[in-house]
Amino acid sequence: MRVVVLTKPVPDPASGQDRLGPDYRVDRAAAPAVLNGNDEYALEAALRLVETHGGEITLLAMAPATAPETLRKGLAMGAHRAVLVTDPALAGSDIRSTVGVLAAALAGLEFDLVLAGIDTSDGFAGVVPAALATLLGLPLLSNAAAIEPDPEAGRVRVRRIIQGGYDVLEAPLPALVSCTQALGAPRYPSLKGIMAARSKEVVVRSLADLGPTRWPVGGAAAATAVVAVDPPPARGATRTIRASAVEAAREIADFLAARRLLP
Repeated sequence: MRVVVLTKPVPDPASGQDRLGPDYRVDRAAAPAVLNGNDEYALEAALRLVETHGGEITLLAMAPATAPETLRKGLAMGAHRAVLVTDPALAGSDIRSTVGVLAAALAGLEFDLVLAGIDTSDGFAGVVPAALATLLGLPLLSNAAAIEPDPEAGRVRVRRIIQGGYDVLEAPLPALVSCTQALGAPRYPSLKGIMAARSKEVVVRSLADLGPTRWPVGGAAAATAVVAVDPPPARGATRTIRASAVEAAREIADFLAARRLLP
């Protein structure tokens, strides 16, 4: 199987650093970059598929020029190669532009499955997989908790999480799957994997290498912009009740009744 995993280097959520610049865009220099957490779950799913069915895994990222070092973790986990689309003109691109660039990059790759995390920690939009599948004309199997491909039949079956259970979806290959954490925790890179990652190929492509994209790119072409960021209002005065369960319940009831919040 030929699997492409969409990956994104994002500012480390655990760094505690401010991540917005004066223009309200993510300041990617303010914190060290790591692989987006949900993308690691997608990569883990891809690794298990390839271990079962054979094949190769390609990481695909649209990111700053410093991204190869971040992508090395995915290579150390077991991916075979990485493709990085990077260009100064991409800075500030919105979701629409990003989808157009990823679609152009995928047009130059051969794949049976494209796997993606359900969202990213620096955006939380969660719409790139659906938009990309629509643009490429691929079946979208979303919120996957299990992926069961049948390469010989050219089909894939997915268990999609829904409230109270799951749906079973089936589609022809190639297809795009958005992956949930229910697929299984990502593995830690082994020392052997870390050493091997140093020699694995990271192909760097510019916009000129891709050719025309569906939409303009960059901050000037973005259809949306953050115009202000305000902290939440300060928390009001609170009252803590320290008493037995019976007494605490009585005090809470009296508190609500005094404010006419009880029938």
